Amino acid sequence: MKTHIVNAITGESIVRDLTTDEQTIYDTQIADWEAGAFDRAILKLRKDRNKLLLDSDWEVTMAKEKGTTLSASFKNWRQELRDITEGLTTVEEVEAVEFPSKP
Repeated sequence: MKTHIVNAITGESIVRDLTTDEQTIYDTQIADWEAGAFDRAILKLRKDRNKLLLDSDWEVTMAKEKGTTLSASFKNWRQELRDITEGLTTVEEVEAVEFPSKP
């Protein structure tokens, strides 16, 4: 693999092959990044899910304050959101998740 080195002061640049040590470091960094793909994907899914739950919390609070009950479909929707990450083991599974529609 090649590296492009630019002198920030003079603007002079050179292109050269990576040393064996540099290539090893690069390969390790790429492997580490790829190994974290699932963790990044599931974290994004959880953030998106948590936003939907947070945005609907006021409805739960209002129902409690008024002494009314929430519809079964609304309760089921929130439960489906909470359960949405269960059983996911690959990036592909995480990326294929579709959020249920809010009733």
